Amino acid sequence: MSPFAELSAQMARQGIRRLLVVSGSPGWCEAQASTLRETLPGDWLWVGDAVSWPLYCAPRALTTLLGREFQHAVFDARTGFDVAAFAALAGTLTAGSWLVLLTPPFSVWPQQPDADSARWSDTFDPIPVPVFVGHFCRTVLADNQVLIWREGQPFTLPAEIPRADWHPATGAPAQEQVRILARLQTMPPGVMVVTAPRGRGKSALAGMHIARLSAPATVTAPARAATDVLAAYAGEHFSFMAPDALAQRIAHSGSHPGWLVVDEAAAIPGPLLHTLVSAFRHVLLTTTVQGYEGTGQGFLLKFCAGFPHLQFEALNTPLRWASGCPLEQVIENLLLFDDAQIGEAPAGEVTILPLAQDAWQKTPSRPAALYRLLASAHYRTSPLDLRRMMDAPGQHFWLAQKAQSVVAALWLVDEGGLSPTLSQAVWAGFRRPRGNLVAQSLAAHGGNPLAATLRGLRVSRIAVHPGCQREGIGRALIARAQAQADGCDYLSVSFGFTPALWRFWQRCGFVLVRLGSHQEASSGCYTAMAILPLTTSGQVLAEREQQRLARDLPWLAPWREEKLSLPVVQASTLNEEDWQELAGFAFAHRPLSAAVGALSRLLRHSALPLVALRGQLSDGESEQTVCQRLSLHGRKALLAQQRSEAAQALQQLDARRTLTLKEQVQKMQFF
Repeated sequence: MSPFAELSAQMARQGIRRLLVVSGSPGWCEAQASTLRETLPGDWLWVGDAVSWPLYCAPRALTTLLGREFQHAVFDARTGFDVAAFAALAGTLTAGSWLVLLTPPFSVWPQQPDADSARWSDTFDPIPVPVFVGHFCRTVLADNQVLIWREGQPFTLPAEIPRADWHPATGAPAQEQVRILARLQTMPPGVMVVTAPRGRGKSALAGMHIARLSAPATVTAPARAATDVLAAYAGEHFSFMAPDALAQRIAHSGSHPGWLVVDEAAAIPGPLLHTLVSAFRHVLLTTTVQGYEGTGQGFLLKFCAGFPHLQFEALNTPLRWASGCPLEQVIENLLLFDDAQIGEAPAGEVTILPLAQDAWQKTPSRPAALYRLLASAHYRTSPLDLRRMMDAPGQHFWLAQKAQSVVAALWLVDEGGLSPTLSQAVWAGFRRPRGNLVAQSLAAHGGNPLAATLRGLRVSRIAVHPGCQREGIGRALIARAQAQADGCDYLSVSFGFTPALWRFWQRCGFVLVRLGSHQEASSGCYTAMAILPLTTSGQVLAEREQQRLARDLPWLAPWREEKLSLPVVQASTLNEEDWQELAGFAFAHRPLSAAVGALSRLLRHSALPLVALRGQLSDGESEQTVCQRLSLHGRKALLAQQRSEAAQALQQLDARRTLTLKEQVQKMQFF
């Protein structure tokens, strides 16, 4: 192990970190990791399944350690590879550190199920991930700065690349930081966005700026634990408030005269961030331009473009390690973190082509270009999406190109095709199988218990190069997918509703079938779902759900002011579908959000008190208020009482019909 000690000392002098892949049987891999830990002094954080090491963290909990620094770490990918956690771990390692990655033998790895795939593949059991494994092996084997230690094979150290000695940051502002701090000091009212890859000192910059202010600034971030560096530089002027709490304060007190500093701004939902930014005269937003949280390029395009007097700055020089760090470079290559700026749109005719999932193995540059375009347009694109694109079943891709350059991308996912009994169980709320986002929602929130038996193709992502927008390319992609969707009853899309986005989907031929009642945390928008019928069955489903939506619209509070093109229908009477819906709510597990319209109509027909239902649906009381008034212990108790009240009202209206429906819906749990 002495060569490792010598190489580690050299890496520390040069200010770099390296990846060491240890590939072999589980016991052999762990033994090598333990030997390294005993040989090289350091923190040696273990990320993976629990072990007896003093410093341990589960991959999903690694975000709680962001902002901290470690010397040396082991990432256990022997049974599953959470690449987002892997990238996050790399960002915590100091100069001179090893990131030791444990993997199965390369020869068997492509056929071995990956436990992490359960998060993104929409399959019941973990699946093998041969495309990603092939991509990983090609990437590390082509990098002469990655060390690969395989069981039963000779191990050699990499060829030395001469590097100058590295001088770590002293804590004083670096040259790039000095320039940006000077601009911030004289900045007129407005917003400055500072983007940087990880390790460039953007949080330190924000803290330095706060320390120079004459009055405290308000700091917010997705998690307070990630602001430790910022707080250390800000000193006594540091004042943190969580984004949602700050939004509540703004709602009560209005605008603020001082500075707002938002760390990792791209990780905060856009509408919430817009509310925060709009309330302050001076705003500093910092965000990572690439990485496991999402992409800063898309953040700049989607969010920042809406603000006047916007200033952009970037930090490029790493401070926590040297430029050209081998660990940073291999992770950028592995997870396509290069975040290249989108250039000028090429000229020429548009050609639309399908892209097979196996293109990653045959012509990887084409799917990589498609992924980069999607990442630039959707700033929440993450390594999870890359894994899904590579290996999840039922994925379909189309691209549009000009002069051999990808200018638009469409990503579709197979949905539906559930058995009638399973679809009915989903409608009744007894089952929620993995995947099938829109297909399940059509059953779980719609009026047809057999809706999920139909087959659909859901639009997962669509993106068009900014220089090629308003040329009809997006609609052309949808039209091509529509023409080639053999065996499907409809295309579908779920999106955060904005009038502009809805106009696009309308122009593509989609009709609204569902409107959400709560803002989504990821987008800050209310969810809308729409479908484009392809068959007679799809057309019947679309018409039925649109009529149902039109009947319910007067009771969907967030949508009352929206001007939506829906059919005019009579909404006050209880029809056959209402009775079925009410039975599903009263005697099964249908959610309140799906039954709001039918329950509101029931309240008009019943003379019973129904205090829990009337309090929330008629009087607009919050769940908490209703629970306090009725001495109920939480949401579950409230929902149980509301189901009981619905059952009482139905029995009073028609006891025989109620009993029949009760028996029917309760049988749906047996499938």
